[in-house]
Amino acid sequence: MGRIIAIANQKGGVGKTTTAINLAAAMAAYDQKVLLLDLDPQANATSGLGFSKREETGTIYSALLSGDIGPVVRETAFPNLWLVPSGRDLVGIEVELVGQPDREARLRFALGAVRGSFDYVLIDCPPSLSLLTVNALTAADSVLVPIQSEYFALEGLTELLETIERVRDTFNPLLSMEGLVVTMFDERTNLARQVVDDIRKHFGERVFHTVIPRNVRLGEAPSFGKPVLAYDIKSRGAEAYLALAREFLKRRRAR
Repeated sequence: MGRIIAIANQKGGVGKTTTAINLAAAMAAYDQKVLLLDLDPQANATSGLGFSKREETGTIYSALLSGDIGPVVRETAFPNLWLVPSGRDLVGIEVELVGQPDREARLRFALGAVRGSFDYVLIDCPPSLSLLTVNALTAADSVLVPIQSEYFALEGLTELLETIERVRDTFNPLLSMEGLVVTMFDERTNLARQVVDDIRKHFGERVFHTVIPRNVRLGEAPSFGKPVLAYDIKSRGAEAYLALAREFLKRRRAR
């Protein structure tokens, strides 16, 4: 049965969607069957894989309402990688789910029929601690947290960890921390190196050894609707996500 991993950080601009797209593609490159689920109303993971943000049907919105995610799974141009797209209609889903029973578990129920078809399901969460994020955490086996190597990196992380604890206590007792990934690392600055040292001291082995650098190609690839591996496989960004996927899979096999 596929492992479900929520990629979450309520702080915006930390490389969350970049990590979701490119880690999914890198794991697919290592012959893992990967489903990327775009749970963010901004739909950046959707457009970053070449699909339209303006889809009115066949998105995660309809799957959450119907409880059946199978019909909205799309094959991407990248081998071993599938997508559940998002769209602008997802903005209103929280209002529509307010009166629904088990509204925090809608995604878990919807994923039940398809998770066995994949090795990994990665969920790109919205940059907020909303009902959508709670749905992702309730459905997930673990949480992966991208964290930016800048001064306010740890700001808000405590709140996210508290939310994870509340979800574990109330909806999903088996939810675990997959780890933290340092993103947007600029090796030229002393501050970035100091922040990474502080993160490692605070979280220890929960922090992945692989660090994702600032890289122009990582910023360019989504505008072409491609993961960076398909856009420029020789770039530092592509090499970093391939290294992260290797480390991730090695950790999982060791558990």
